[in-house]
Amino acid sequence: MTILKPISENTKNSKVKKIFNDIKVIRKIDKVPNFWKTIANDPNTLERTWNSLQQVMQEGHLSSLFKEMIYIAVSMTNSCEYCIRSHIKSAKLKGMDDEMLKELIAVVGMANETNSLVESYQVEVDENLK
Repeated sequence: MTILKPISENTKNSKVKKIFNDIKVIRKIDKVPNFWKTIANDPNTLERTWNSLQQVMQEGHLSSLFKEMIYIAVSMTNSCEYCIRSHIKSAKLKGMDDEMLKELIAVVGMANETNSLVESYQVEVDENLK
């Protein structure tokens, strides 16, 4: 259950209304997702997050699909169900198939396991890695 009530798409706040419209146009969707409506309780956070996300997730040296897959991996590690589902949907729209997702899940699981082992054993970093 959300802590704060999502802001309606019919809000009178012009900053929020403009960002909501941008989200719908850029993402080619009819309805603003709950994440954006909820963080709109703080219009400055909404604006900063929307602007930063657009900048970071745009095609660059890394493909937008690869960036979505990184987002999925981090979201899985952070146990953010909303984020996992949102970014899996986005990644699938950008070409990720079920085989890629299964491989990604295996990498996330292995990375978490070996990271835990390193931390549990307090493994000293090798000189050539420093």
